[in-house]
Amino acid sequence: MLVATLNLLKIVVTPAIASLCLVAIAQLQLSKLSRLNALAHQPGSKAQYVKEEVLEKTNLELLRRSPSLGFDNLIADWTFLKFLQYFGDGEVRQKMGYSIAPEYFEVIVGRDPRFIKSYLFLSSASSIYAGRADQTVALMNKGLKSLSPETSPDAYYVWLYKGTDELLFLGNTKAAQHSHKMAAQWASVSDDPDSKRIAALSRQTAQFLAGNPDSRQAQVNSWTMVLVNSVDNRTRQLATGRIEALGGQVTITPQGEVKVQLPEKD
Repeated sequence: MLVATLNLLKIVVTPAIASLCLVAIAQLQLSKLSRLNALAHQPGSKAQYVKEEVLEKTNLELLRRSPSLGFDNLIADWTFLKFLQYFGDGEVRQKMGYSIAPEYFEVIVGRDPRFIKSYLFLSSASSIYAGRADQTVALMNKGLKSLSPETSPDAYYVWLYKGTDELLFLGNTKAAQHSHKMAAQWASVSDDPDSKRIAALSRQTAQFLAGNPDSRQAQVNSWTMVLVNSVDNRTRQLATGRIEALGGQVTITPQGEVKVQLPEKD
């Protein structure tokens, strides 16, 4: 009877303790976030912004190392919300840059590698804004170990983003060809709405790279993916400029659809 009672207490109390711990962690994070907001809305000096960034790096390190108590997905979601606030604070980013963007990515991939939508935002921020495509690709390689087309129908996007970074920012055409080939394979067995379009584009890009490692058409295809998936004007302007510099043409239909014409010569 005593053993049964203790087991019952364990079943009831353990989740309660875990929940209380999570609430405590959230309250601490909210308190720190409030202090960050207060700093962000003051006429900030560079010294203030440096202190803010050091504090945020510490928070991210805690999120990366702390026991999850079974709440990995919640921690990943919380970190993504923190990243959106970080990325969207244009005034501070103009002065401080985006150097810790990969650290948000590291927490999210470590906690929830199946959070596919986060890869779109974090890969762009880490590769384009922070200039750390090497870290971006390493984190996507880590995430892919936990992904498959069977368990995550939209996981082909991770191969696609990785191939784009490898081609455009690392100049690793062999790795990019493999990534696009894998993106096409995973997309071809997916019932995701965009899968057939991505499969065709990735297959075409892989073929371009197989025939010509310096293919302008492959690069335009990759910049097109950056353009249509961009989340801010700066990235859209960058992608459009690179496409046009490579001999492609970008037009926007009255319906807002992006049309890209490949360069005539590769």
